[in-house]
Amino acid sequence: MLRTLRLRDIVLVEVAEIEFGPGFNVLSGETGAGKSILLDALGLALGHRADAKLVREGCARADVVAEFASHEGLDAWLAEREIAGDPGTVLLRRVLESDGRSRAFVNGQPVPATLLRETGEQLLDIHGQHAHQRLLTGSAQRALLDAFAGIEAEVLRLQNCWATWQDAESVLANAREAGDQIQQDRERLNWQIDELAALKLAPDEWQELETEQKRLAHAAALIEGARGAAEALQEDDSAINRQLSRLVARLRPLALIDPTLTPPLELLEGAAIQAAEAAGALSHYADRIDLDPERLAEVDRRLGAIHTAARKYRLSPEDLTVELNRLQERLIELDRSVDLKGLQEAADRARQQYDQLALNIGVARREAGGRLAAAVSSGIAGLGMASSRFEVAIDSADPGPAGTERVEFQIAGHSASAPRPLAKVGSGGELSRVGLAITVAAATTQPVGTLVFDEADSGVGGAVAELIGRLMRRLGEVRQVLCVTHLPQVAARAHQHFEVIKRTADGRPLTSVHALDEDARIEEIARMLGGVEITATTRSHARELLAP
Repeated sequence: MLRTLRLRDIVLVEVAEIEFGPGFNVLSGETGAGKSILLDALGLALGHRADAKLVREGCARADVVAEFASHEGLDAWLAEREIAGDPGTVLLRRVLESDGRSRAFVNGQPVPATLLRETGEQLLDIHGQHAHQRLLTGSAQRALLDAFAGIEAEVLRLQNCWATWQDAESVLANAREAGDQIQQDRERLNWQIDELAALKLAPDEWQELETEQKRLAHAAALIEGARGAAEALQEDDSAINRQLSRLVARLRPLALIDPTLTPPLELLEGAAIQAAEAAGALSHYADRIDLDPERLAEVDRRLGAIHTAARKYRLSPEDLTVELNRLQERLIELDRSVDLKGLQEAADRARQQYDQLALNIGVARREAGGRLAAAVSSGIAGLGMASSRFEVAIDSADPGPAGTERVEFQIAGHSASAPRPLAKVGSGGELSRVGLAITVAAATTQPVGTLVFDEADSGVGGAVAELIGRLMRRLGEVRQVLCVTHLPQVAARAHQHFEVIKRTADGRPLTSVHALDEDARIEEIARMLGGVEITATTRSHARELLAP
């Protein structure tokens, strides 16, 4: 339920705070006073499109806050999105800058406009002045029937099933058309894979072969260099290690005399040990290396084969194994794409899922169609069309995203006449009443707590207007109803009545909203009854209308 609507600098409204009550709430006022401005502002708070024209002239921004009573399910939904407020309360706010930019808030926390709109959709539903005109299209009629049946989630699933089925059929058709080209691609991939696989190239083999090739190609120089170094260190008469040993022998007794010679002595002793170890390692290295021209030729041939393949595929030798894996994966993809049997089975499965869900939805639509027809027929009977009959015609249609049914709302003028499409109803007043009855019937199935009607009673008057007022009041017993009206018969049935007044201040028009007490309400109903001057007679008539 909408508790409070607070406005600042919205079109003609400088500041306004309206506290709504449960039941049937009415907004009335002179033409042009700004009644619809309030609904535009409410729509802004609900996340509807932001229009800079809503900002009052000369102001930097407009601000609207709508406070709603929440419920446990919505509180949990808000908590999941980390925008929960006080339990049982939801605050929606929209700030609109004069340049068209806007900011949205839920419970004081900034949110995207889409999330504001999703929140608002669970709280309130607005039916505009020409809402019944939208009911003339088949898609709108089907959507309303689905909402009445409570199968909107299933229809969304059906749309996804339709898309999956159509995608599967498209892939199958493309595979059939591209069969020859795909076969050529497979053959090319197969010989490329065979060629690279024949190399049997290990991941690190290229680096290892390069290292081995360098060692084999320079084996003689490596042996000669290693042995020469070993001899220079230890085997010659003037070997470095022998010289170090003589130096150590000379310094050792001197270090006993002067301990300051001990550190350099220790360095020389360590150097002698390291020189001996280096000589041994070099000798071992020289003994281990073999002059193996056959192995060198084998390595050269292997490197040449890898080089040739790398040049052919315009890759570095290191990337040949990666390319082999890529080609193998691509071949697997092509094998799947030419698996016509598998693709046909996938398309058949998608079709079966669609057919089953479409069948269930069709059953639900036909069952709901009967209930909706009965509810609307009852509704229009109470709106002065007792002899008319409303029907929901559901015919088979080609499969599509929304199912396999064509939905059409029809109306029969009397029991003996054949029903005809709602779009062919000639009288605007009849269409308005039928549309209102449909809206009311559908509204009772919606989870939102507040229903807003913007002059849904347009095009009627007299006794029918009084019937509409009584209908709105009954609806107000189960939902909070807000209605902008120009009919006194409708306004008289409200639980709470607000008057929208436009005045001039400092040469500028301003709109204000006032809750009416009993006396003020008599005056407003009298004004709505007509006449330039309100007389005792019109006041008396107003009191009669307001009587229970």
